[in-house]
Amino acid sequence: MRTKRHRSSFKKVLIGFFLLISFIVVFLVIYSVSQYQKGLASNADKKETSDIEETTQEPFEGEEVQFGEVKILLIGSDARKGEQGRSDTLMIAYYNQNTHRIKLASLMRDTYVEVPGYGMQKLNAAYSFGGPELVRKTIEHNFDLDINYYAIVNFTGFPKLVDLVAPNGIKVEVENEMSTGIGMTLHPGKQSLNGEELLGYVRFRKDNLNDFGRVARQQEALEKVLAEAVTVHNIVQLPKILGTAASYVETNIDNRILFTMGKDIVANKTNELEKLRIPIQDSFTDQNVDVGAVLSIDLEENKQALKEFFSEENIAIKE
Repeated sequence: MRTKRHRSSFKKVLIGFFLLISFIVVFLVIYSVSQYQKGLASNADKKETSDIEETTQEPFEGEEVQFGEVKILLIGSDARKGEQGRSDTLMIAYYNQNTHRIKLASLMRDTYVEVPGYGMQKLNAAYSFGGPELVRKTIEHNFDLDINYYAIVNFTGFPKLVDLVAPNGIKVEVENEMSTGIGMTLHPGKQSLNGEELLGYVRFRKDNLNDFGRVARQQEALEKVLAEAVTVHNIVQLPKILGTAASYVETNIDNRILFTMGKDIVANKTNELEKLRIPIQDSFTDQNVDVGAVLSIDLEENKQALKEFFSEENIAIKE
């Protein structure tokens, strides 16, 4: 008799436990959706005046994936309102939803490559000629690399996204005074930069390292922003962050896929960023051609470097 009562009590506890779990799951789903909608609503009026310009070029034809290995073309555009502009920053972000590895390859904008339909050009000219799809084709043509999605952030959106993710700023060490060409002066030393200041930090290139230093700072900044994104504060804010980001980012990534990847990255606290720069060290020469100063690269060596970097079996690649 006592055994039956014990079993009955245990069953009630078990049922209660599963009901509690179900309630929590339902609550989290409702909360996530509501926060996402709040993010969209809070920026609905800003969307009309945002500097993001929907491109009118041919549609992006990267193969869409639902799960597994995802490659996203990240474009930092120098376009102003009503302009197409050139890509000020070009990166390929990689995320594997099975291994939770995040990789980031920066492509130097002055890399001299063949742009389909336009001959030999600087890599960043592809965006001006044909938007993200032509950039995708150019990367595929030269480096035999498939890109699944794209995301464009311009000068207006970057600071706002940084301030949203890191309201207390991003800590960096400014090695030398930075002022030329960035509309502000950053003094040497360790400090926390807000969104506008961080934009100046990652855009500065008027020193001995020029674009090479800038690319290194861009990778540093993204790594630190990613680390902020997986903090406890931002785990709760994730739906709202994604909703708000929609106002400042032009992308072809479906909201469901974006939210799934965001939750996965946060849940696994994936903030270790593996980095690569193209062209890699000792694989290029500086040249002056009809389109200006370019980086003439060893195409095969850099193609192989990208292939190995995005392989799940890579160990280390020289920069």
